[in-house]
Amino acid sequence: MSSRADERTVGELSEAAVLARILERIGPSRALVGPGDDAAVVSAPDGRVVATTDTLVHGPDFRLAWSNGFDLGWKAAAVNLADIAGMGARPTALLVALAMPGSTTVAFVERFAEGLCAACEALAPGCTIEGGDLTVSNTLTIAVTALGSLDGRQPVLRGGARAGDVIAVAGALGLAGRGLGILFDRFRDASGEAVPVDADLLDDAERDALRAQLAPTPPIALGPVAADAGATALMDVSDGLLLDASRMAAASEVSIGIDFAALGPDPQTALTGGEDHALLAAFPDSDPLPSGFRAIGRVLPAGPHRVLVDGRAHDGRAGWDPYRDWDAHRG
Repeated sequence: MSSRADERTVGELSEAAVLARILERIGPSRALVGPGDDAAVVSAPDGRVVATTDTLVHGPDFRLAWSNGFDLGWKAAAVNLADIAGMGARPTALLVALAMPGSTTVAFVERFAEGLCAACEALAPGCTIEGGDLTVSNTLTIAVTALGSLDGRQPVLRGGARAGDVIAVAGALGLAGRGLGILFDRFRDASGEAVPVDADLLDDAERDALRAQLAPTPPIALGPVAADAGATALMDVSDGLLLDASRMAAASEVSIGIDFAALGPDPQTALTGGEDHALLAAFPDSDPLPSGFRAIGRVLPAGPHRVLVDGRAHDGRAGWDPYRDWDAHRG
């Protein structure tokens, strides 16, 4: 493929030509009917399909100055795979819609498709991209629908936690939040606009934090593991531990007590930072925790506060709420 072809924009090509570039990169289909027809036909071996969708919009969800096409593809896959895992299910397929400005380069789209595939291969082997849609928009928008299989299990919901259960997490807490803080603090100009990241200005720990924010690696395989181990409640932590723990507590009609010291070296960021896509679970106290999970607290009888940290009430509103927290003027 010539460098000229890589530099062309999607506005210079037809929809069919752009789609062909994507299909070259997403690999073979595993569906009964894969990409190329009006819709895909995917198998549902146990008669049920777990489905979720997530939308990433330039501005509130990512900045092109900070993210390349590959990382955006990876993140778009990862955040949806984590929601499937949060039900105790195994991801099986993704449907991906892209709304792009005409100035978007073909090279960006190709790298985006490669990032989608790489995330599936690394985080959820066997999950494939089985279709989607392309359209034009002034704002780059990515919408992904993920499908999954329970493989004969019952789904693990947010609402099953019981007083006395152990609260545990798998995956990082706070690392992506630190990465976002680095981006906002150090890679914006005087007007608040994002500027490209200069990796030479970062130490190893800061690079790790940025990778966690820009291309997260949630523990997808541990969703079914938690289900098989008897988890009574399970969910993906996308909006911060405090906010998501309060959601589990509300759904289960309990309170949740968190041990501040169990949250690691930066417990405050672990409480309020989001986008790590760790798994939060409740397990019966009588059973050992499955490998990969670590205890951070306990389920308590319902009280006046949904979440307690070291016995003190915390505001479950902490964490990311797009309608409350997005400020276009802040950049």
